[in-house]
Amino acid sequence: MDTLYFADNYELKKLIGTAINVSIIGIFVWAQAFMSIQASDSKIAKVTAPDFDTGQIKEKILHKISPEVRQKKFDEDIKLVFPKSVINDVENGVKYIKLTKYYSGRPVRINVVVVDRNIADNLELRPALSSDSTLSSRRTITTIAKNNDALVALNGTYFKPQTGVPLGTLMIDQKIYTGPIYDRVALGIFDDGFDVARIQLNSTIKGSGKIIKVDNINQPRMLSTHVLVYTPEWGKYSPAAPKYGVGLQVIDNKIEKASANSIEIPENGYVISGPKSILYALLEKKDVKLDIKTTPEWKNVKHIISGGPYLVKDGEVFVDMTAQKLTAIGGRNPRSAIGYTADNRLVLVAVDGREGSSIGMTLMELANFMKSVGCIGAINLDGGGSTVMYVDGAVVNNPHQKGGIPLSNAIILARTAES
Repeated sequence: MDTLYFADNYELKKLIGTAINVSIIGIFVWAQAFMSIQASDSKIAKVTAPDFDTGQIKEKILHKISPEVRQKKFDEDIKLVFPKSVINDVENGVKYIKLTKYYSGRPVRINVVVVDRNIADNLELRPALSSDSTLSSRRTITTIAKNNDALVALNGTYFKPQTGVPLGTLMIDQKIYTGPIYDRVALGIFDDGFDVARIQLNSTIKGSGKIIKVDNINQPRMLSTHVLVYTPEWGKYSPAAPKYGVGLQVIDNKIEKASANSIEIPENGYVISGPKSILYALLEKKDVKLDIKTTPEWKNVKHIISGGPYLVKDGEVFVDMTAQKLTAIGGRNPRSAIGYTADNRLVLVAVDGREGSSIGMTLMELANFMKSVGCIGAINLDGGGSTVMYVDGAVVNNPHQKGGIPLSNAIILARTAES
């Protein structure tokens, strides 16, 4: 705290700047000498020291020392990226931007939240369910935000309208609640950054000397031959087993019951459901172990939220609707998206549509917009009637249903426990 406080003193900043400059020059001279010696000793024809941009190095060091410098740079960058827009300060490191763009002469209202996580280090980005106890739940985004003391919230991944169960990969605090569907893209949230990839489940049940592939977790059954796992978050009871199938109730890693009917899901266990021909082998010793992983195996990932399709991949526009079985969401619609920039800033977007004052966007238009604001990775989230954004206590866009329809889940920016 003392260092940050005294860094505000102008004279000390000048002294720090001078010290940095001297240090950088010293490093540069040493590097030149070292590289020359290396070239001579190894008889390499020509080796030059790397180009040092002392200005950038100095700026990076000062940013670490002074949050005020970072905030000023953030303010300037937002004004450059969003000219002729209404820019609101929500909190240090958090901006809410309203703008209107025109496509074929017709208006589209766009709501954007940009977060510099290095400044807003008292805030955490994570998915949030509408209920702490079950996946089968739906609530408005205002309720979800208030229940989680969230400053910002945006509707999250797709969900089954009848039940509210999320459709696609959802991980919160390193716990997987639902597995992937159709190999769709997901965003991984780490302490120090983000990544996007098409996610697959790489999980197994081990027991009685056998290793059995788990096809999904807490998701609708696609094939009768699939092996599914239902955890307590699914609800009180598992679905009945498929034809020629069986459900196995597991408590504390031991199979306690087998039935083709619906089985109670224990709080300290789960239910495995699948073909008898595959699962009966586990009954020999009845001791089992569930191993849950994903491909890619994102080490140290804290949260995952899926969506689809891609919008921006490796800095380029990339929309793969057909590959992710999302052709039904084409056309011009309200849209929601999440992305990140090369300097680790988060971008959340809600686009209004289906009205004369805002006609919505196509996926290609949304992808181009995400790239234009600096995203190197971005994915489409659930949209249409689900598109709703909440900022600092209120819904800020104009969803078709006032306040937005009840949602299964959202992506939120909330204060950390330490703040």
